[in-house]
Amino acid sequence: MSSAPLLAVADDPPVSLWRDAWGRLIRNRLAVAGLVMVLVLAFAAAFGPMLTPYDFLSQNLDARNAGPSLVHLFGTDDLGRDVFSRVLYGTRTAFVVAIVVTALAVTIGVTLGATAGFFGGLFDRIIMWFTDMTMSVPNLLLVVVINASLKAPLSQWMETQYLATLNPFFRETIWIDFLLVFGSMALIAWPPYARLVRAQVLSIRSRPYITAARALGLTNRIILTRYVVPNAIGPLIVSVSAGLGTAMVLESAFSFLGVGVNPPTPSWGNMISDGLRVWQHYPHLLAVPAIVLGLATVAFSFLGDGLNDALNPRGSK
Repeated sequence: MSSAPLLAVADDPPVSLWRDAWGRLIRNRLAVAGLVMVLVLAFAAAFGPMLTPYDFLSQNLDARNAGPSLVHLFGTDDLGRDVFSRVLYGTRTAFVVAIVVTALAVTIGVTLGATAGFFGGLFDRIIMWFTDMTMSVPNLLLVVVINASLKAPLSQWMETQYLATLNPFFRETIWIDFLLVFGSMALIAWPPYARLVRAQVLSIRSRPYITAARALGLTNRIILTRYVVPNAIGPLIVSVSAGLGTAMVLESAFSFLGVGVNPPTPSWGNMISDGLRVWQHYPHLLAVPAIVLGLATVAFSFLGDGLNDALNPRGSK
C-alpha cells in the first residue's frame, strides 16, 4: 500500500532553479507578451528582409511619399523606397547592434567586476575608480568624440586599402559605422554590469563552498569560472535582457543625431530623423519606425521585469 506513493515521489523530476524560474516566467502574462514580441522582432530581423517584395534601397520616384496601401504596407518615403522593407532591415540593424554591444559590454563588465570583487584590495580600488570615471563621462559626448576623432582616419585608411587592393569590401563604409557604434556603445555600457557582478561576487566569495574550493587547492581562475561567476549569473541575465532594449534605444538615438548608423543603411533612428522633417504632411514616415521602436522597448521591459520576478521571487514580493 505504501510503495505506490514512494514510487510516485521517486518518479517526480528533481527540483531545478531554472525549471522553477521558467514556470514562474510563463505564468507572468506581461513577461510572456514581451517574450513573444521579442521573438517576433528577432524573426523579422533574421528573415524579414528576405521575405519582402522590395529591396530596402530600391527607389520608385513615381511613388514618392505614398501612404500605406496593399502595395506598400507602410507607404513609401521621399525617394519612393518601401518603408516596410526599411523597417524590417532596421530591425536587423537594431538587433545586430544590441546583441554585439551587449555581448562586448557584458564580457568587459563581468571580467572587471569579477576580478574586483574576488581579489579586492588594490584591484578593487583601481577597477572601481575606472568604472566611476567612465560613468561620469556623458554618454553622448563620449560617442560624439569617438566618432569625430576616428571616422575620418578610418575612412581614409579604407580608401587607401581600396586603391591598393581594388577590393570592393573597403568601399563599404557601413563597416566603419558599425565598428564605431559597437566600440563607443560598449565603452559606455559596461560599467553597470561590472558593478552588478562585483556586488554579487562580494557576497559569494565568503560562502562555504568557496572556502572548501580554496582548501582543496583549486586555482583562483578555476574558482572564478566554475563557482563564482556561474552563481552570479541570475541577476546578470535580468540586466542583460534590459540592456538589449537600452542598446536598441541608444543606437536609434545616436543614429537620429547622426553619430550612429548613417544612410543609406536603414536604422530606426535615422528613419525617425527623416520622418520628423515631414511628419506634418506624411505622418506615417515618423509614426511607423517610432511605434516599432516603442514596441521593442516595451517588449524588453516586460521581459526584463518577468525575468527579475522569476529569478528573484523573494525580491518581487
